[in-house]
Amino acid sequence: MNAAVMFGLGTMIAWGFWIALGNVASSTIDPETAAFVSYAVATVVTGIYVAVSDASFVVTNRGLLFAGAAGIAAAIGVVSTFVGVTVGPTSVVSTIGGMYFITAAIIGVIAFGESMTLTKAAGLGLALTAIVIINQ
Repeated sequence: MNAAVMFGLGTMIAWGFWIALGNVASSTIDPETAAFVSYAVATVVTGIYVAVSDASFVVTNRGLLFAGAAGIAAAIGVVSTFVGVTVGPTSVVSTIGGMYFITAAIIGVIAFGESMTLTKAAGLGLALTAIVIINQ
């Protein structure tokens, strides 16, 4: 199996468990607290993984800046998700949240110079249409 597909499937499965378990947590404790605990545990587990893997501890200023900005975005996303599942259906919050690739694709084109083809634009348009439909 292609490594990218394998890791993509791992991401899909893990995020599915994350939101389902986060929904239960957010219904039993304050969702902001549940989000904090979720990411505190994730930080520890990720730290252990880095320590036992062959990951390099060499960092650059640019890498730190972008990793920090990604952390801020992740914090906003986790709090938004955990609060979202307390005010609406998990199926809606997770489906719309799972469309994060729309944001990533637009950032890739605007900020990182990736190409926008007609096929990619059509795919993004269909994803946006799905968001509208799921909210009906």
